[in-house]
Amino acid sequence: MYKGEGMVEKLAKNPHFKDRRGPVVLVVMDGVGYGKYKEGDGVLASHTPVLNALTASCPHTRLKAHGIAVGLPSDDDMGNSEVGHNAIGCGRVYVQGAQLITLSLKSGELFRAGTWKILIENVKKSGGSLHFIGLFSDGNVHSHMDHLKGLIRQAKTEGVTRIRVHTLLDGRDVGETSALEYIDPFEEYLAGLNKSGVDYRIASGGGRMVITMDRYGANWGMVEKGWHTHVLGDGRYFSSAHEAVEILRKETHAIDQDLPPFVIAENGRPVGPVNDGDSVIFFNFRGDRALEITAAFEKDDFDKFDRVRRPKVEYAGMMEYDGDLKVPRQFLVPPPSIERTMGEYLVETGVTQLAISETQKFGHVTYFFNGNRTEKFSEDLETYIEIPSDIVPFEERPWMQSAEITDKVIEAIESGEYDFIRLNYPNGDMVGHTGIYQAVLCAIGALDLCIGRLKKAVERAGSILILSADHGNSDDMFEHDKKSGAVVTKEDGTPKAKTAHSLNPVPCIIYDPDFGGEYDCKLKEGLGISSLAATCIELLGYVPPGDYDPSVISLKE
Repeated sequence: MYKGEGMVEKLAKNPHFKDRRGPVVLVVMDGVGYGKYKEGDGVLASHTPVLNALTASCPHTRLKAHGIAVGLPSDDDMGNSEVGHNAIGCGRVYVQGAQLITLSLKSGELFRAGTWKILIENVKKSGGSLHFIGLFSDGNVHSHMDHLKGLIRQAKTEGVTRIRVHTLLDGRDVGETSALEYIDPFEEYLAGLNKSGVDYRIASGGGRMVITMDRYGANWGMVEKGWHTHVLGDGRYFSSAHEAVEILRKETHAIDQDLPPFVIAENGRPVGPVNDGDSVIFFNFRGDRALEITAAFEKDDFDKFDRVRRPKVEYAGMMEYDGDLKVPRQFLVPPPSIERTMGEYLVETGVTQLAISETQKFGHVTYFFNGNRTEKFSEDLETYIEIPSDIVPFEERPWMQSAEITDKVIEAIESGEYDFIRLNYPNGDMVGHTGIYQAVLCAIGALDLCIGRLKKAVERAGSILILSADHGNSDDMFEHDKKSGAVVTKEDGTPKAKTAHSLNPVPCIIYDPDFGGEYDCKLKEGLGISSLAATCIELLGYVPPGDYDPSVISLKE
């Protein structure tokens, strides 16, 4: 039994709710929302007879899944899977990573903390370099350029004379070919700082889906490439990041997230390998794609690839990426302390639970759903199943592991072993990020087939099926002009693909074949995805905690 902070009390039974024969099944259709525009709405354009029929015949509503509704700074900020699963799992809205860092930078608290002082004093004493590695955009999902600039400004104020920046190109949470929109102004920014005698430069880079930012152990080869690029300075040389992007685009025709790695060199030598005595900050605030590169820097018994050499550095993450494992050892800003999650309440109440997805989203229905905790609350009451993801481009297998996940969930429903099942279908998000419209149509079509299979299993078992999402993505596959709403086209007249998440609402559909009239069939409107926790608890027949965001259903006395 988990014995951490925030121990909870057993949930009270609702005497007015009739228990169902089967489990409550919460399906997170990752990246599936209601599009604002018909053109480019890959969900709307897909063949989805099951979802369409359920929407037409079942209680349903729309939930907010971005911005303030999930703890982000403003409603201009797109939601993401991490904060989305946090909100769904804990039933409330917490101030999340981006906002925490912005506030810490503004107040100066970040710079007064011990970790920052250790990093700065280390390079001043050794005469080494301060390195920044991270996602190079303002997408505000993994990182933000303003945070990077804020750290660089303060480092200069405190006398750091040599900085090297290792750029992971985005093209996923921002425009697919927007890299130079960030690189060119940043180079000008560094040039302005360098006029005062410091030496600040971009040292390396590459697409985020090629190097460094793997997650859940899906492809350690990405991290190995990143290690060689950033740390060893081993790779193809270019004179500048601008040159690298232009040449690699022409050669590969790849979008930013898929560009090969590059190293900036001068006189035949890399300008910024990581050496003994240096300090390194991984400036992403989101944890899933930060854990593996952190392990490469920190673990003595690291065995995932040959590091060739491991420099003796002071390493820190922007935030603590795993609170249970205490990773990294040093971090600049503490993460939100998320307590009293739905999973913890259900365990205390004796509710058996299954969490399942494939590798790409397994951590979301476990770690993030449980308030950024790796361990289970109960070994006896909780089961986790991870279906290994394919290591191929998602557009080549747009159905991903949806059928295999469905097989396991149907087996679990029929077993009678579980009261609550939560699962994530990654298709709408991971394939949506590729920007390939035809692949999205296939992905959403596969998802619909799987929902149809679950529906039949729910009918047989007398279960309740809740269909929702953590954020939108496949519902907004084309770039649109912000003023006119018209589709933005490329030189050849075809629509410019959008690879980022959307700001659109997501569905909440309740299929309850044994419905006994306990609640109003018209669901509440204007709520966020944090309301799913109380909804699940009520449909399990219990009374939600008083401070949880309200359920979408209105129970009758």
